[in-house]
Amino acid sequence: MVIEPNTAFVKVSVGPDAVGPEPGAPTQGRRSGGDHRRSRLRIGLIAPPWVPVPPTTYGGTELVVDTLARGLAAQGHDVRLVATADSTCPVPLLSVFDTAPRPMNTTAEELRHVQGAYDALAGEVDVIHDHTNLGPVWALAAGVTTPIVMTAHGPITDNNRGIYSMLGTRVRLVAISRRQQQLAGDLPFRDVIHHGLDPARFEPGPGDGGYLMFVGRMSREKGVREAVQIARGAGLPLVVASKMREDVEIAYFEEWVRPVADDSVAFLGELAPSERDSLLRHAVALVNPIAWEEPFGLVMIEAMALGTPVVVTPRGAAPEIVTDGITGFLVDDVDAGVAAVRRIGEIDRADCRTAVEDYFSAQRMTEQHEALYRDVLARSAARPS
Repeated sequence: MVIEPNTAFVKVSVGPDAVGPEPGAPTQGRRSGGDHRRSRLRIGLIAPPWVPVPPTTYGGTELVVDTLARGLAAQGHDVRLVATADSTCPVPLLSVFDTAPRPMNTTAEELRHVQGAYDALAGEVDVIHDHTNLGPVWALAAGVTTPIVMTAHGPITDNNRGIYSMLGTRVRLVAISRRQQQLAGDLPFRDVIHHGLDPARFEPGPGDGGYLMFVGRMSREKGVREAVQIARGAGLPLVVASKMREDVEIAYFEEWVRPVADDSVAFLGELAPSERDSLLRHAVALVNPIAWEEPFGLVMIEAMALGTPVVVTPRGAAPEIVTDGITGFLVDDVDAGVAAVRRIGEIDRADCRTAVEDYFSAQRMTEQHEALYRDVLARSAARPS
């Protein structure tokens, strides 16, 4: 079905297993400025156009969007998702692209995606939650008046700092870790909402595989070379599930990783979530020696949900996720990583799972976002017209 006239290139579909209210069902508090404190909300979620929701392989942001959409719909909200048409998230889906455009991260394709998204959502939902980079910029230029929430899934850099500064006066900016908020300095990131996942979708494992595991992009920042060195120093095999599509990723592998790897390292490429989780369940530990200020690091809570402890450098959000000596170890270098792996038997895998159930859960993440949306709407209603 095609929406006319101003969203002519946006395709709309509703999956047979959609959760939440039926499309077009009456929604309390539909009028702008209505009482949103207890009402069912109409929420538009805009995912980036580069990966389907949920992802079939690589795609942390898209997994978060999927988890949030399901959680909000399960709470009875009217959720509409803008993503590629091959997405399978069970909420009403609006699409500009049938499949993800390539190459990734091109401005023209992202702009077309967000133009279609705001044309379809503006005035039709109570609040728009944008997970793209360009969307809010386009929305302000186009005069969109629907309240907007923007989550920054990537780092704050010199290139985007000015954009966030401009957006912060009109858009509610959300950080995904306290460290990201801290590094943002005086930028108006007033909210921090850590990612969460549904523990029921992750079956804890015994960690009896006798190997370590690395999951992430093939890059210096992710520390693949150091992961190999830690595994070899500890005398354990390493399973590497890594995205390696881009020229820079392949070059890093050839120059820095291949020379330190031997037959004890298995490079499996990108894996489907079910394949990755099956391996992580049996891994002795997830080795995650990041070399950058990673805003979150979803793979760490995925590993913990499976009962697998994490050995990670204390950069970015890692100290907010891993409790040293309880759910893994924080290590400063390769030698400390080797020593931590040798102590991994001190970690109770049940404590890793409990940390996700008690805090890093989809329910907590959903409830925090719902409270955020209601606050945004209340402030919008109170603002002089």
